[in-house]
Amino acid sequence: MRIGLYGGSFDPVHLGHLLVARAAAEEIQLDRLFFIPAAQSPFKPDAPPAPAPDRLRMLRTALAGWSGCEVDEREVRRGGISYTVDTVQAYRRQFPDAEIFYLIGVDHVATLPKWREASTLAAMLEFVAIPRPGELAVEPPAPFRVRSLSGFPLRLSSSAIRQRVRLGLPVRHLVPPGVDEIILNNRLYLGA
Repeated sequence: MRIGLYGGSFDPVHLGHLLVARAAAEEIQLDRLFFIPAAQSPFKPDAPPAPAPDRLRMLRTALAGWSGCEVDEREVRRGGISYTVDTVQAYRRQFPDAEIFYLIGVDHVATLPKWREASTLAAMLEFVAIPRPGELAVEPPAPFRVRSLSGFPLRLSSSAIRQRVRLGLPVRHLVPPGVDEIILNNRLYLGA
């Protein structure tokens, strides 16, 4: 079995996330792909995300009808700072014979040696780097195994969507159907 793990804040989930998920599922021939929203990213300690129930609702809305894609709440339920190694170890126990792939932005490849228990993490899985337009491929640091995803590079980010909401600009065609309503109805991202 080939399992993909797609961690992040998903604050909010947008069409770029979904296109990356589709490309990864096809290129790596994943049997299952888990979206794993972080309770709190260790890379953004001073930027708390939108409330977890809202982010989970947006993810479930975005993934409705997608076979092979699931939302995993383990990091949100665990709370605190979400470390990838803890989550991957749980997947290793749950799926001991699976090949596990972890999707990351190409900008995170160089930082992998700084991740918690980096050598343990490197031994457990292969990373899949998500390109962005204009970003060059980065040589993976040893001992990490990293392959690059070739499909669907987009210049779209959650931070750009949050900024558009703060400015009162529409996001309807940048996020999956229904996610824009969740953002508006819950008045998400209006603060500074």
